[in-house]
Amino acid sequence: MRRGLDVGFDMIKIRLVAVGKVKEEYYRNAIDEYAKRLGAFCKFEIIELKEENFKITDAAATDKILSIEGERIKEALKGYSIAFAVEGKELSSEKFAEKLKTLTDSGVGEITFVIGGSYGINQEVKSLCKEKISFSQMTFPHTLTRVIACEQIYRAFTIINNVVYHK
Repeated sequence: MRRGLDVGFDMIKIRLVAVGKVKEEYYRNAIDEYAKRLGAFCKFEIIELKEENFKITDAAATDKILSIEGERIKEALKGYSIAFAVEGKELSSEKFAEKLKTLTDSGVGEITFVIGGSYGINQEVKSLCKEKISFSQMTFPHTLTRVIACEQIYRAFTIINNVVYHK
C-alpha cells in the first residue's frame, strides 16, 4: 500500500514558495532531508524566488521591496495557498495535520505555502492566500522558517499516516 494522501490517483502536490536563497549549509541540509522524506507522502517542491536587497531600507524602500517580491510570489501561487505570517492563526502540529487532511479529503490537489523574505509578505499576497498560519509570535529568520515549515509539513504527514515520528 502506498503511503501518502491520494487525490484521485495522484499524490497531493505541496509547494513551498520562499523568497531568498538559503546560504547556511546546515539549513540546506535540514531542508533537503525533510524534502527527501516528504517524497514518501506527496509531490514536494520548493520554489525559491529572488530576494530584493536595497542599500537604503527606509519605509518607502521596504514597501518597494515587498511589492517587487510580492509580484514574484503571486506568479508562483497555485492551488490552495497558505501564507506563513506572524499574524496568522497558530496551530498545534496535530491541528496542522488535520488541516492538511481536511483539504485533501475535500479534493484539493495542490497546496502552496508561502514564506516571505526578510521584510515578510506584502498585504496583497496575504489577501490572495486562503489562510495565514503563524508558527509563533516570535520572529525567526526566513531561512530558519523554511526549515520549520518543511519539518512541520513532514510531521503532519507522519501524523496523518500513523508513522512513528511524532510524539
